[in-house]
Amino acid sequence: MSELNRSALKQIEHGLIASCQPVDNGPMDDPSIVAAMAAASVAGGAAGIRIEGVENLKAAREAVKVPIIGIVKRDLPDTPIRITPFLEDIDALAKAGADIIAVDGTDRIRPVDLPTAVKRIHDNGCLAMADCSNLSEGLYCQQLGFDIIGSTMSGYTGGEIPAEPDYQLVKDLKAAGCFVMAEGRYNTPELAKTAIEIGADAVTVGSALTRLEHIVSWFVKAIHSAKA
Repeated sequence: MSELNRSALKQIEHGLIASCQPVDNGPMDDPSIVAAMAAASVAGGAAGIRIEGVENLKAAREAVKVPIIGIVKRDLPDTPIRITPFLEDIDALAKAGADIIAVDGTDRIRPVDLPTAVKRIHDNGCLAMADCSNLSEGLYCQQLGFDIIGSTMSGYTGGEIPAEPDYQLVKDLKAAGCFVMAEGRYNTPELAKTAIEIGADAVTVGSALTRLEHIVSWFVKAIHSAKA
C-alpha cells in the first residue's frame, strides 16, 4: 500500500463518511448539487465522502479535498450486482478522482469476478472496498486484498430489510482484523456512535444526511401517525 493510500485510510479512521447520493431522477440529482452536498458535509465535519456516478464524482472532487469513495450503480438484466459491476466503471472512477473504489462483494452471479476487480482497483492506484452482506463474504474479500470491508449489503440481498444495523457483522469483521466500514441503516447519531464503540473503523451514513425526500417522509409519516 502506498503512503498516499495509507494517508487516505488514516484520514477516514474513526470518522463519518457522508454518502452524497440523491434520489435517482429527483430534483437534487445534479452534479452541482451533489458537489454542494459534499462540501456542506465536509464543512460539518465529514472525514470522507461516498459518491455515485462519474460526473457526480468529478464535480465533488473539485469541491472537497477529503477522501472520496466512488461507485457506479447499474441495473442489469442478468445479475443482481449493482455496485460498480464492470472494469470500465473502475477505470472511469479512478480517472475522475476517486481515492477509494467500492464494489459489491457479495457471493452472487456477477459480470466480473472479485479477484479481477480488486486487482484493477489497485492497478489504478486506488484503495479497494468490498460492500458485503455477511462474514464469509467479508473474509473472502479480505483474503483477496480488499483494503476496506463494508457491512453495506447486510439485509439487502433478499427477504425483509431489518430495521436495525448489523452490529454483529461489524464486530466479527473487526475481530478478523479487517478495516471495517459500518454501513447500512446507521441513520441516527446514536447508531453511528455505537458502530465506533463496537469496533468499526469508520461509519457511512447516507439517506439520513443527504436524501431530503427520505428525511421529510419520515417526519410526514410520524405526523400522520399522530392524527390516526
